[in-house]
Amino acid sequence: MVDLPVSLDSLKPVSLTSSLVFLMHLLLLQPGEPSSEVEVLGPEHPILALVGEEVEFPCHLWPQLDAQQMEICWFRSHTLNVVHLYQEQQELPGRQMQAFRNRTKLVKDDIAYGSVVLQLHSIVPSDKGIYGCRFHSDNFSGEALWELEVAALGSDPHLSLEGFKEGGIQLRLRSSGWYPKPKVQWRDHQGQCLPPEFEAIVWDAQGLFSLETSVVVREGALSNVSVSIQNLLLSQKKEFVVQIADVFVPGASPWKSAFVATLPPLLLVLAALALGVLQKQRRSREKLRKQAEKRQEKLTAELEKLQTELDWRRAEGQAEWRAAQKYAGHTGWCHQQELEPAHRSLPLTGTWLPPRQPPSFAISVDVTLDPASAHPSLEVSEDGKSVSSRGAPPGPAPGHPQRFSEQTCALSLERFSAGRHYWEVHVGRRSRWFLGACLAAVPRAGPARLSPAAGYWVLGLWNGCEYFVLAPHRVALALRVPPRRLGVFLDYEAGKLSFFNVSDGSHIFTFHDTFSGALCAYFRPRAHDGGEHPDPLTICPLPVRGTRVPEENDSDTWLQPYEPADPALDWW
Repeated sequence: MVDLPVSLDSLKPVSLTSSLVFLMHLLLLQPGEPSSEVEVLGPEHPILALVGEEVEFPCHLWPQLDAQQMEICWFRSHTLNVVHLYQEQQELPGRQMQAFRNRTKLVKDDIAYGSVVLQLHSIVPSDKGIYGCRFHSDNFSGEALWELEVAALGSDPHLSLEGFKEGGIQLRLRSSGWYPKPKVQWRDHQGQCLPPEFEAIVWDAQGLFSLETSVVVREGALSNVSVSIQNLLLSQKKEFVVQIADVFVPGASPWKSAFVATLPPLLLVLAALALGVLQKQRRSREKLRKQAEKRQEKLTAELEKLQTELDWRRAEGQAEWRAAQKYAGHTGWCHQQELEPAHRSLPLTGTWLPPRQPPSFAISVDVTLDPASAHPSLEVSEDGKSVSSRGAPPGPAPGHPQRFSEQTCALSLERFSAGRHYWEVHVGRRSRWFLGACLAAVPRAGPARLSPAAGYWVLGLWNGCEYFVLAPHRVALALRVPPRRLGVFLDYEAGKLSFFNVSDGSHIFTFHDTFSGALCAYFRPRAHDGGEHPDPLTICPLPVRGTRVPEENDSDTWLQPYEPADPALDWW
């Protein structure tokens, strides 16, 4: 028997179709009519994955909706068969099926916009089936289903010439690593099918198919003999053609001895061909390695460029913050423990300068809250420096034309109609608040949209982690270091209102507008949400010029635009 190793690469791509089984699963597992407002969207078509590689299962909500507080479950066939579970803002690997443990990775970079991706590694044939993802919260539940198909293109065929049998030449082919079950076909030089003498296709320990087949080539079917192994799911195949002359057929032919003499050179030729194929593959791998190194170098250079730009932006923001502090006349220090009691007196002075030409002296302005403007549910301290929500529902409050009837906010006594002013407010660890400035003439009755078009220039925090502004649409702000103390800088003539994170000295956001009247400082602590830190909003004395409050040392991240899924969230 003679062994002839062969390497084959003839592949043909074709399109994929959904199976009837997948449609039946969709009908059986569909939970019901989806919400008319929010839908769960997954892959629209069956996903095809190759054995040993990686596949991604993307899912998202439409319209976009924050899913950080939701339960998100990927499952197989039924929600009880957990592939991966995200619950209460953490992943629970203990709830996974044993077959998927240590093989999944959740990518939740965009979970705040309702978009998540599950990566499944090291695909095996048993992964084939129906999958789904389910989003669940107190007021919403929905899921999406799709099918995963698995395929494997087996190893290069190993063709051997077994010798003479039954008046012909016996050829044998072996190959392994196929999925699903492959189709094997022998053909003669005219393209006619040759019936195999023997064929066996069996499962191996990895769930893949191995095959062995042989054919006896007789006189009249000689010349070119081909054999092909086809993966029907991939519509790809590996094919080999061998040439055999009639003179090699056993019998009365005087050339039988010539076959024995010719066989060794033939083997040498085939070995040389195999060696050439191996060298070609080695060159291809080297070329791919060099391309990967070039891509890595390019990616490293881009990351270094982005880091340089980030450092420059951070330095620029800190310089702008230090410049803003020059327009505050009072100096001092504000420690967190000094701010917790609402009755502590923390005086602040702000300084305004006429535009373009600095004066030879500074006029100090003591920023103080106006109790007459405060909503009845708010409590302003006796010194006018702190405001917080009342612990119990307020009783009937005397009417006052400057008091807000629906907005739970308070304004400053001071009016700013010229110059530059800077003040700082300790927000502590409250999970909800709004700060900034508004026109002194804004209506006191009824609700209001906190946007520049309505005379409000404010920065807000919601749910302890969602920082945003309305300018005029909602813009989400990504802050790496949560501010415990916020700096506000007003340049009236330039039409700028800037916010700074005093915790790390970074710039957060700047409004650019034309102010049409006198402005007041705006404070809105929001109602107590049951959190552990119901700190008041407290006007702080400013640090000595050139210093800052070091709380965390981390780099900034910059704002990302975001359109809210629910327009009602723009009204506060």
